[in-house]
Amino acid sequence: MRLRVEFTTEPFDLDEAPRHAVVAREVIQAAELDAVDVGPFGNTAEGGADAVIAAVDALLRRSLEAGATRVSLQVNVIADASDAPEGVPDAPEGAPEIAEDGR
Repeated sequence: MRLRVEFTTEPFDLDEAPRHAVVAREVIQAAELDAVDVGPFGNTAEGGADAVIAAVDALLRRSLEAGATRVSLQVNVIADASDAPEGVPDAPEGAPEIAEDGR
């Protein structure tokens, strides 16, 4: 299973990145994730479930210790081509599941 995490830490400081924000980015950039995008108003990372969950654990612990008063995050399961059986395309989001017998 693959996951995507999006997160921000607060309080914001537009003049200089707060220590908690720097720490959160360092944690995510050092994690064994496939894709990482950091920015001033939000950060996104993708990877295997175990790697993302471990990174989120470290992110929460270290950014709170570094002074964050709020950490907002969202974790989503994302489609992985290896999840579908061979020859079966991924179903569009929201499509009903079809049983193996076609019902």
